[in-house]
Amino acid sequence: MTIPSTTDLLRVAVPNKGALSVASAEILSEAGYKQRSDSKKLTLVDAENGVEFFYLRPRDIALYVADGTLDIGITGRDLLRDSGANATELRPLGFGRSRFFFAGPAGRYSSLADLQGLRIATSYVGVVQAYLDEHGIDATVTRLDGAVETSIQLGVADVIADVVETGSTLRQAGLATFGESLLESEAVLIGRPDDERTAEQAGALRVFRRRVEGVLVARSYVMMDYDIAESDVAAATAAAPGIESPTISPLQRDGWVAVRVMVPRAGAQRLMDELYDLGARGILMTEIHACRL
Repeated sequence: MTIPSTTDLLRVAVPNKGALSVASAEILSEAGYKQRSDSKKLTLVDAENGVEFFYLRPRDIALYVADGTLDIGITGRDLLRDSGANATELRPLGFGRSRFFFAGPAGRYSSLADLQGLRIATSYVGVVQAYLDEHGIDATVTRLDGAVETSIQLGVADVIADVVETGSTLRQAGLATFGESLLESEAVLIGRPDDERTAEQAGALRVFRRRVEGVLVARSYVMMDYDIAESDVAAATAAAPGIESPTISPLQRDGWVAVRVMVPRAGAQRLMDELYDLGARGILMTEIHACRL
């Protein structure tokens, strides 16, 4: 195997701290890439896999990718939208999910139209301003970092726009959400629209995306094996058709076959019950650690 020079390595931005950092490191490790053992380390070269990782503030990653300093990165959809950077979402990654809402004193506001002429405090000015512009609402948006809930009590704002998980923090501040969600966010893999890469970098990117996608599929599916009479195969495969089609092998027992199929993890226990009722026996469910489709 030829190890590429450092100038040909695919440059990948990874969140350096917080929930996105931990989950990103996990998915990259599962995809077969080296990850740092020291949280203070800012870069890591995995020359064997043709990748160099840069550990950066999640809020800055879209900017580095957009200007071509780095090739691809992992960040939140909210941070990508808020940055206004010319970077493209390549695919969602299934973790770091959050929802954005407007919130104000409980019972005072009920709809988007109520925002007209108000003062809105948020840590995500880009997201909020774009949403207001899209809906024709004229309001003053002020950037505040940290806990924006106190801005209303201090008279800085009339309304806030923030990530809402359980809503307990808002309730403690006497606030309530109103209107629809501004944005549903999660961790995403991002790139830039116009890519110019060496052949080595382009190859490393293809492999990188294939590996990450393989991990995501493996997390969402399990392998199911069972034995069943040939006469019941059609009904069983209709219940569990798999991603492409099941693998069916003859058994020594006359008139019976062994079936192997990938099925969605969600609902797998119910599927086992259904297959049993259809005549399947020896039903086994096993984890999938990685795959290529």
